[in-house]
Amino acid sequence: MIADARVEADLRIQGYASLWGVADLNGDVVAKGAFAASLAKTGVRGVRMLHQHEGRAVVGVWDRIVEDERGLFVRGRIMDWSAEGRFARALSRAGALDGLSIGFRSSRARREGRLRVLVEVELWEVSLVTFPMLPGARFLVA
Repeated sequence: MIADARVEADLRIQGYASLWGVADLNGDVVAKGAFAASLAKTGVRGVRMLHQHEGRAVVGVWDRIVEDERGLFVRGRIMDWSAEGRFARALSRAGALDGLSIGFRSSRARREGRLRVLVEVELWEVSLVTFPMLPGARFLVA
């Protein structure tokens, strides 16, 4: 019975944390395949789900992170294990929180005019954010 209540407390979400070839508000563009080496090295378990890029606010787990034809697709669960998790879950359920943002280190990039094209990145985390740098990086409650 307790396990069933736990499953209900977790909120399943999915969406795109990055979109290929779309400039964010800072002028960064992610090239298709930029996450492949990082994901091959760490797998989904090596990428944290944070709230607002706050390292102490791990609010859930990513169950699936894949590169597809559109971008970096993520699927995960916001957990109820902390006050931050419960807060993020409540905001998400209400539709007040639906942005995604990546935390990364650029391994290879090139300049194209004012844009920085990220060719290879080391993905550290995907955060749930109020205002994503890439306006199209959004999630839905699954």
